[in-house]
Amino acid sequence: MNDVDKFLAHAVALERDAARRYEDLAASMGTDGNAELRAFFARMAHFSRLHLAEAQARAGFRTLPVLGPGDFDWPEGIPPETAEWAGVDPMMDAADALALALDGERRGHAFYATIAALSTDHEVRTLAAEFAAEEAQHVAELEKLAATAAR
Repeated sequence: MNDVDKFLAHAVALERDAARRYEDLAASMGTDGNAELRAFFARMAHFSRLHLAEAQARAGFRTLPVLGPGDFDWPEGIPPETAEWAGVDPMMDAADALALALDGERRGHAFYATIAALSTDHEVRTLAAEFAAEEAQHVAELEKLAATAAR
């Protein structure tokens, strides 16, 4: 991806979707009675909304393209953080919720990291690398939480 506007349109869509998925997971953990994970996923939804705002702010004076479902350049044809999310089961347990979230964050990180590595546009590479670094932090946090929960 070599166009800043198109990259930012993808980032906006990805982060908006991630926030919704984390809100779904938070609600599911509330149903499960897991207050700790409910709060964690609510915090992750907040971070996704912050990343969304950051992507929108980076657009600044630009008018981002309005992309239809077929216009996105998603791996496997679907947004990375939604790839394995057929829907959050309100009755899923903590381990399944963490595994689902971790898979989504890994896919999001890979999406941004691949663009950072392959784009020929300096600004796109820089932005993608920044977003990849943020996603890497989320992956690390989820891995730590999943390891703790597995004990």
